[in-house]
Amino acid sequence: MSIQYLESNQKISVPLYDLMNKIPGGLMVIPLLLGSIMGTFFPSYLNLGSFTTALFKNSAGPLIALLIFSTGMQITLRNSTPVIVHTGVILLFKTIIPAGIVTLLGLLVGNDGIFGISLLAMLTVVANSNGGIWLAFAGKYGDYRDKGAYIASAINNGPFFVLLFLGVSGLADIPFSLMLAAVIPLLIGMIVGNLDPKWMNLMKPTGTIVIPFFAFSLGSGINLKIILTGGATGIILGIISTLVTGFLVYLGYKTILGRGNQSGIGFAAGTTAGNAIIAPEIVTQADPTLIPFVQTATAQIAASVLISALLSPLLAAYILKKQGGLKENKGDIQ
Repeated sequence: MSIQYLESNQKISVPLYDLMNKIPGGLMVIPLLLGSIMGTFFPSYLNLGSFTTALFKNSAGPLIALLIFSTGMQITLRNSTPVIVHTGVILLFKTIIPAGIVTLLGLLVGNDGIFGISLLAMLTVVANSNGGIWLAFAGKYGDYRDKGAYIASAINNGPFFVLLFLGVSGLADIPFSLMLAAVIPLLIGMIVGNLDPKWMNLMKPTGTIVIPFFAFSLGSGINLKIILTGGATGIILGIISTLVTGFLVYLGYKTILGRGNQSGIGFAAGTTAGNAIIAPEIVTQADPTLIPFVQTATAQIAASVLISALLSPLLAAYILKKQGGLKENKGDIQ
């Protein structure tokens, strides 16, 4: 790390921001890792209370909501149709097709799954995506269509699609109001942004400001010790899920959306959401026969959350660079 001494006023400048930006998705990935380390080995410091706990442990929800709100402001009535189309493509290729494939596999091998990875673990990992990672990456390398397609993560986040594809009767326990609540900030942002363009311009830098903080907060909830108990199977599951689901979304971007050399952005969708860690517990409330799989599945899912958060932006950036589409969107949310 280079340290620059400014002779005029003897101040020391350490290019932390530039170093983070050299890593694809570094603004998200590095704070996520730091948060995981703090949450695993020094949790007491995050529980001091007051503003320390509020910012470094409990800020993910409010800050992601703020980013969603500001993203909505960039979606005008004129450009809303492309956003909806991109959302549908991501939802189809990231969630519905992979979950359908895993379900077919389950019909052949049963709930035990294969290679020590249960059907519950596989289905949970592929059926959802990390909206924070998507917003961070799409905000830097994509445009309003990609950022607005966060809606896909709002819909597939949680156990809804897992329950749906397992065919259990507990779907009534997942109220529609929860999915609606996830997109209300986006809708309000769209309304405000369309009414007053000054608000749209004011909120453009929001991503650059909030992403490192909500990433650290998200990371603080990922216990590295639990990931270690997931062992190689959890890591392999995360790698395969990232490659397969990311590639499927890439195909959707390439063939249906016609995004050309920017199709690599689709690989950034090959993630597992942090909320997926608690999905097995919720699913077993509807189907108690899956209880024996919960402990191992939870550890494997936690491993997939971290592995996919690290791998998907790196892979997406690599494909974009290889195809000549790696261009930072400096005038928009980063």
